[in-house]
Amino acid sequence: MPIYIPLRKHFEKIIPLTDEEFEYVSSFFKPKKLRKHQFLVQEGEHVHHEYYVLKGCLKAYKLDINDREHVIQFATEDWWISDFHAYFNRAPATLYVDCIEDSLLLSLSLSNREKLCREMHKMEHFFRMKLTASFVALQQRILNSLISSTQQRYDQLIRTYPILFQRVPKQDIASYLGVTRETLSRITPSGK
Repeated sequence: MPIYIPLRKHFEKIIPLTDEEFEYVSSFFKPKKLRKHQFLVQEGEHVHHEYYVLKGCLKAYKLDINDREHVIQFATEDWWISDFHAYFNRAPATLYVDCIEDSLLLSLSLSNREKLCREMHKMEHFFRMKLTASFVALQQRILNSLISSTQQRYDQLIRTYPILFQRVPKQDIASYLGVTRETLSRITPSGK
C-alpha cells in the first residue's frame, strides 16, 4: 500500500527488508488521522501506542502548575512521537501530544512492537538503533541547555531543524528553548 512506503524507506535507512518481511511488519501499524489542535495523548490517559509521522507536525509538552507549556519534542514527517514514559512503563501519561498541523500517523502498540522484536532480529536491531540515537540526542539537548546561551541554543536548533521555523508557532519554539516569546523575539533577526 502506498501509505506505508515512507515507513519502509525509514526502516531501510537502518535495516534491509524483503517485500514479505515488510508486508508482515507493516501489518502491525494502523493509520490514524488527526486534525490541527487535536490531542493524540492527554495527561492522565494510558498510552498504548507510539506513532510514526507520515504527514503533519506535532508537539509533546508538559503543563506546569501555572498552565504554562514546556515543549519537549516536535515531530514532523519521518519522526516518532508519544509519551514514551507512559508507553514503555504502561503508566498514565504525564505529557500532552497534540497536532500543530493536520496529521497522518501510523500507530504501533507496545505488544506488537515487542512481538516484532521477538520474531525478527532485524526489527529489534532497528528499534535499538532508534532508541540509541534518541538517547544521544536527548543527552546533547540537556547538555546544550545547561551550558549554552539562548542564542547558541536557537542557532543550533535552526541549523539542525530549519523546517521547524516554517511550521511551528514562535511561542512553541520559545517554549522548547525554555525562554519567553519576548526573549526569542530579541535574539532572532528582525524579531522573526
